Amino acid sequence: MASVARRLGVAPSTLRTWDRRYGLGPSRHTDGRHRRYGTSDIGRLELMQRALLSGASTAEAARYALEQIPRSGPPQPEEPGKPPEADPADDGHEVRSRLARRLSTAALAMDVHAVQHMLADTITELGVLPAWTGVVEPVLSALGARWRGASAGAEVEYLLTECVFAALVRATPVLDEPRNTRPVLLGAAPDERDTMPMYALAASLAGRRIGAQLFGVPLPADVLAVAVRRSAPAAIVLWAHRRGVADTRLFARVSRGRQRSRLFACGPGWDPATLPEKVELLPDLPGAADRIEHVLVGARPARALHGPPGTP
Repeated sequence: MASVARRLGVAPSTLRTWDRRYGLGPSRHTDGRHRRYGTSDIGRLELMQRALLSGASTAEAARYALEQIPRSGPPQPEEPGKPPEADPADDGHEVRSRLARRLSTAALAMDVHAVQHMLADTITELGVLPAWTGVVEPVLSALGARWRGASAGAEVEYLLTECVFAALVRATPVLDEPRNTRPVLLGAAPDERDTMPMYALAASLAGRRIGAQLFGVPLPADVLAVAVRRSAPAAIVLWAHRRGVADTRLFARVSRGRQRSRLFACGPGWDPATLPEKVELLPDLPGAADRIEHVLVGARPARALHGPPGTP
């Protein structure tokens, strides 16, 4: 469930609520009483999320998802007549859904002024990484899927992408005295097109007063190796979204020389089974920020320089 929740940008408790109330839970059974999400289950959840971003209510979005991909067996909603249990994640999910709908509406209207303000307000209200995982990335994914392969309509996705890039840069404070003496080098596998998550991670680390050196444009392997040698970073984080570009040999290229750095792989493109032993896999961006802070400066978190207290 945790991996599905990360993929959708929602809390696991939200998935449990959708399962209990609307029958949108896992349908595959393993040994014993455990249930697992299958391809159709995830497809229904993605359809529901797109409907939510289009302005539908939660119940309407669930009904739409079940109509488009019917279940082979009966759904398992709450018992008729039984009042729904209060779920502490509901309020947070509703806030994220509201912000996502407003952002999506502004982008569809090509209202750049409204998009810029929405992004700034969302980052201020939620914090950088919660805004990215719970609002911005789901909206970008939904808009990208809506016009994939089409020329008309794709301009909305491009407009939003440029605004998100600018918002993340603005949300990255310039540090006078970072807590780490050697920087964290953030890069991407060569030929990786989706590098925006590294901007979100850089902004989050800066909010924790962790200095980072970000290469938003993927560097060729030899150029990246030179950058590592000259920067002498304390840690190297390489992002890969697509399996086709995630070449584990890249870690050997950047770890040569006398200066040793902690090596991290981040993103769904990396296969944990093929990573070298000395490379640590970071499962998601919030976990990446926590782990990097722990490795570089210890477990005690610093107060964020922006966003609500306690939210990176």
